[in-house]
Amino acid sequence: MRARFPLLALAVALVSAPVRADETPVSPQQQAAFAEWLNLYRAEATARGLKPEWLDTALSDVKLVPRVIGADRNQPGGAAKPIRFPDYLASKFRGDRIPHGQRQFAANRDLLAQAETASGVPAAVITAIWGIETSYGRVLGRYDLPSALATLAFDGRRRDLFTRELDAAVQMVGEGRVAREAMKGSWAGAFGQTQFLPSSYLAYGRDGDGDGKVDLWGSQADVFASIGHYLAKSGWQPGEAWGFRTLVPDGFDRGAVAASEAPTRCVTPLSRHSALKPAREWRAAGFTPVNGSWPADDVVMSLIEPDGAGQGAYLVSRSYRAVLGYNCSNLYALSVTLLADAISLAGSVAPAPVVASGSPQ
Repeated sequence: MRARFPLLALAVALVSAPVRADETPVSPQQQAAFAEWLNLYRAEATARGLKPEWLDTALSDVKLVPRVIGADRNQPGGAAKPIRFPDYLASKFRGDRIPHGQRQFAANRDLLAQAETASGVPAAVITAIWGIETSYGRVLGRYDLPSALATLAFDGRRRDLFTRELDAAVQMVGEGRVAREAMKGSWAGAFGQTQFLPSSYLAYGRDGDGDGKVDLWGSQADVFASIGHYLAKSGWQPGEAWGFRTLVPDGFDRGAVAASEAPTRCVTPLSRHSALKPAREWRAAGFTPVNGSWPADDVVMSLIEPDGAGQGAYLVSRSYRAVLGYNCSNLYALSVTLLADAISLAGSVAPAPVVASGSPQ
């Protein structure tokens, strides 16, 4: 999830400070400002319909966490140097990401099949999201979620977003969906093995094991069901694969397939896509799948070259766009879908983009 506010000097120091979030000193002035904001938040949240007793429980022991502000401000901005897809892919596939994913895919086959049946999303794609988000449940975050969300809402860079998420966290606790002490996650407010934000938990969380709760920290059935449901609601098309790496024919006129309408969601990533064209038209134009196969003739696909023309090309379907709903980044979505391919094929490896036009891209 991706300075200009009162705690800048402290935040800069905290980026490299080897201390825990709750050990970072907060000045009396900072604490007073946060307490004033928290009182205002309580009043406004009550006016929005949150019950006072919910707020009392969920906001118990809430603290200002300057290290969260430091982490937020240390996120790359618009002027940051773009990362090339091969480098991004290497960072996501390092270590045991593929072999451990294959082992987890086999070990959880029945639960994954149940989630696939319910959602229409392939088990390998669900596994890949799980693997990219939390390394198959091994990296979950230890920040107190209400404190992290309150800190981000107070700081103001993305106040509206994090105020909504804090409201959702209060609802989670107030309605008894999650115990207050269990509310742990990342500095940015994402939590559990799915790395959902609280609003996503409320909207997309699913009880996969039938115990009456949605436990995204400890229940694999709930984790898989929730990821599948999220992707289904984001537009995954049952029976429609995400796409494949492709050879671009020499001399292909990319301008002839440029999208004629600007996207209305996930604007920057989708602006890098061509118009959606039926698979039959791409095949007739001379495109050739690499480590993939053509879908039905009428499945619509778009061309994407994440590093620019001649530096790696993919034809992607509407199902691919559902992964963008999980994280609005082509680099992320391609990493997830390529990892899914690798997980589903024992012993496979990630395809390495090749730069020459007319060569594997």
